[in-house]
Amino acid sequence: TPKPSSAASDVYKRQQRAMSLNAASMILAHNHPSGSTQPSEADKLLTKRLTSLLESIDVRVLDHFIIGEGPAFSFAENGLLTNA
Repeated sequence: TPKPSSAASDVYKRQQRAMSLNAASMILAHNHPSGSTQPSEADKLLTKRLTSLLESIDVRVLDHFIIGEGPAFSFAENGLLTNA
């Protein structure tokens, strides 16, 4: 589970990268070393924060994947993206 300061830093870095590339959309992905592809509450919160922040600068989050053992988890396929 990321610490709030770590999560805030992650959000800022992704926003800055999207702006530097003049991105219209993004696909997010990260791995779970445990192998579980189920999103944690921290994953859900960070995705929601990123989606909201990126929408404020007109960047759409198309999906967020969690990679682990077996098939990847898709936030979009599971209805967990507010703008999908």
